[in-house]
Amino acid sequence: MPDIRMVVRCFPTEERATIAEAITKLFPDAVVEGDDPMTARAGSVDVFAEQLARQRIRSAARKMLRRGMSGEETHFKLNKQVASLGKVSFAVGEQPLGDIEVVIRAEDIARLIDVIAPKPSSEEGGS
Repeated sequence: MPDIRMVVRCFPTEERATIAEAITKLFPDAVVEGDDPMTARAGSVDVFAEQLARQRIRSAARKMLRRGMSGEETHFKLNKQVASLGKVSFAVGEQPLGDIEVVIRAEDIARLIDVIAPKPSSEEGGS
């Protein structure tokens, strides 16, 4: 089972509950703690992977997850405003309200990435 850890800033203009809900929409088993920064820990990538398939962004997600690989983990950032809608958008660069920083650790991270974002099939328009 993977170990998923998240860190996100909660600015004074933001509702803690809204940010916690954004996290749990993508990682429903997440336990969210703290105020600023907020931290979360989860063990399932199922909903996250399902959303990548629904949005038809598995190929782009695969690239981001592989790009963030280091040892037994992968690092990436998610746009927290888009996550509040239950959608996935990988953050690139600095966002005014910050991002959800995600680290997924697994014994075989490359294999887990293959499960989360398999190589695209011809139905998705991939190669």
